[in-house]
Amino acid sequence: MADDETIVAVATAPGRGGIAIVRISGPAVTSISKKLLGKVPKPRLADLLSFRDISGQPIDQGLALYFPAPHSFTGEDVLELHGHGGPVIVDLLVSTIIKHGARNARPGEFSERAYLNNKMDLTQAEAVADLIDAGSEAAARSAYRSLQGAFSEKIHRLVEALVKLRMFVEAAIDFPEEEVDFLADDNINQQAEAITTDLDNLLKQARQGQLLHDGMTLALVGPPNVGKSSLLNNLTGNDSAIISETPGTTRDVIRENINIDGLPVHLMDTAGLRTTADTIEREGIVRAKDAMLQADRVLVIMDDRSEGDQRKKETKQALLHLPENSKYALLWNKIDLTGKDPSIEHKQGHEEICLSAKTGQGIDLLKKYLKQAMHFQEVGEGTFMARRRHITALEQARNHVSDGIKQLSSNKAGELMAEDLRLAQIALSQITGEFTSDDLLGEIFSSFCIGK
Repeated sequence: MADDETIVAVATAPGRGGIAIVRISGPAVTSISKKLLGKVPKPRLADLLSFRDISGQPIDQGLALYFPAPHSFTGEDVLELHGHGGPVIVDLLVSTIIKHGARNARPGEFSERAYLNNKMDLTQAEAVADLIDAGSEAAARSAYRSLQGAFSEKIHRLVEALVKLRMFVEAAIDFPEEEVDFLADDNINQQAEAITTDLDNLLKQARQGQLLHDGMTLALVGPPNVGKSSLLNNLTGNDSAIISETPGTTRDVIRENINIDGLPVHLMDTAGLRTTADTIEREGIVRAKDAMLQADRVLVIMDDRSEGDQRKKETKQALLHLPENSKYALLWNKIDLTGKDPSIEHKQGHEEICLSAKTGQGIDLLKKYLKQAMHFQEVGEGTFMARRRHITALEQARNHVSDGIKQLSSNKAGELMAEDLRLAQIALSQITGEFTSDDLLGEIFSSFCIGK
């Protein structure tokens, strides 16, 4: 890709720090370097130089690194300036570079140029952002494997198998006198079934990778004073929420992130569900219901001290607040006061877990349930990071291959099978970026941080 614009951005996190890195990429890098540094540094050798403003006055002093095209991250000429991390100094440096002919980079534009210049495919480009945003060690390792091409390699092998099968099927269309015998060949079905099996296996791995990327969202709900905030604090290991005997203490949704054996979990502690005249508390209850709509699982927390008809009544009232078709578990809290042992029991449509948020009894059962509910498995060496769009593309490819098998077995329709195989190939190629719309690229890279 030829782009006549040169871009600049701060590649390190915003704020004050010991070091800040400013990255420049594009055709004007060498001319900007001469104006800013008085020279172009030797390729890939750190050079201690003064950074000068438009009038030639020193702004800062630091290391300059020059990477000439095509041997750079973006595939273009790249200059990195490692200076002091004061916000005023960094802003002055960036504004000077812009005056010399660069423009501010869009979010993810450096990675986008790397992809467009064939320095990496789309899954690897996405893995850059996933590695930065990783919420656990397992997620970071999986993102790194994707960055190294583990996912792309599996996709390329499947595409090669599809191309090979298409070659045989389309040969039958080109030579119709051979078509009947050819389409009756069990080898074609065997190859198609093998591709289907490989797609199924890859889908299982990708779904684990998506869990590492997206995590699990939990809403903690229930009446006031049942221990929602205590459970949040127990799971996070911090005093994230105020604990009080006064009903209605939690007014807004409190959000925290944890990980359970590598599974990222997004926790939302909500206002107690009850009828109230307090305007602010009512708004908190509305937000609690919104949180339930966002959640993968709703944990309905109840006080284990209630008994008999009162217990049934309180449970029924709490469940009435759940959105339709919600996936939920009932947590009977405060077993430290009732003397019960921790337990988990499967009921029709949900689980019931007895625990104590105060002492930690039964918390291990809750964590085990959450992993099982999301079908999360221990992260292995072959796990890679995946996104929702990857799952969708794999499912589309799987459906197209299955449709092709049906066309062959039921109708002996080689041309229809060939078309299904072609569509499956396009679906897989969208993952790595061989067939990708500009709109999709814009959506993907706009989610990256600026400077990456």
